[in-house]
Amino acid sequence: MLNPPFTDQDGRRGPPDSRLFPRFMGPATFARLPRIDEVSDWDVAIVGAPFDIGTSYRPGARFGPISIRNGSRTLRNWHPDLELHPFGNQQVVDAGDIACSVYVIDDAIRSIEEAATELTQDSKPIVTLGGDHTIAFPLLRVAHRRHGQVALLHFDAHVDSYDTYMNAAYTHGTPFRRAAEEGLFSREHSMHVGIRGSKYGPEDLAEDAGFGFVVLGTWEVEEIGIDGYVTRIREQLGDMPVYLSIDIDVLDPAFAPATGTPEIGGFTTRELVGILRGLRGLHFVGADVVEVAPAYDHAEITGIAAANLVYEILALMSPRE
Repeated sequence: MLNPPFTDQDGRRGPPDSRLFPRFMGPATFARLPRIDEVSDWDVAIVGAPFDIGTSYRPGARFGPISIRNGSRTLRNWHPDLELHPFGNQQVVDAGDIACSVYVIDDAIRSIEEAATELTQDSKPIVTLGGDHTIAFPLLRVAHRRHGQVALLHFDAHVDSYDTYMNAAYTHGTPFRRAAEEGLFSREHSMHVGIRGSKYGPEDLAEDAGFGFVVLGTWEVEEIGIDGYVTRIREQLGDMPVYLSIDIDVLDPAFAPATGTPEIGGFTTRELVGILRGLRGLHFVGADVVEVAPAYDHAEITGIAAANLVYEILALMSPRE
């Protein structure tokens, strides 16, 4: 059998049934889904942005899309907790990778923006696999172009709103400063979740607050629980279109060691997934999962975690049965 038997639901092609076609076989797309050129129409596209020259510590996130796609081979069609088919209620495709410069950051940002603009011509959402967090800036430009000001929901150990790193304006520590300067997101409806660890000084959070971000760390999880996070996030975002950005280092290094700037005290995978599931019903118009650097992984646990976060995002974007 040279071609996998894609599952079919109302004409939409989903992943092959692993009871018939083993997980280690088939296309190297996300969840072994069809490529974008293999279907006549689609609803959500997965696209890789293998870029990591904006990193300030451990490199290797350019290999993140490969790792996340490989970790997605265990995913199945039915989401029992939300009672829906993330791959059946909508046609999800893999659009491959964006050709990013590995030498010139400005060129890479331009390439990512151009590719995302092309993919979202009909305002369809894309989920981008990073890559370091620099990529969020051009992706927010495109989201703003398609939807106007969006609410920005940012899961991360770090605020990523610094002015410069080593005099460079475009790095994985600066995307939300640049986005704020261009007015790409609503300052009244945006939020960082998971912030923790040491800072350069008190001005870090003070400057960030000037961009309108509400900050919720991880240490509060014992006090307010998952439901408390969900309530606060919903209150902050309101009913605006939402762009979701997840840095894998929002997870504790025990659950996601393969990342560029790990910080102790992060969420467990169960806690983060629980928070995401509580956001069902919000209008997500785009998302990214970034900073997976597989050279530091063990037994693919980070790649598998990231792939499952993408699965949860697709479930959030999925229409009801």
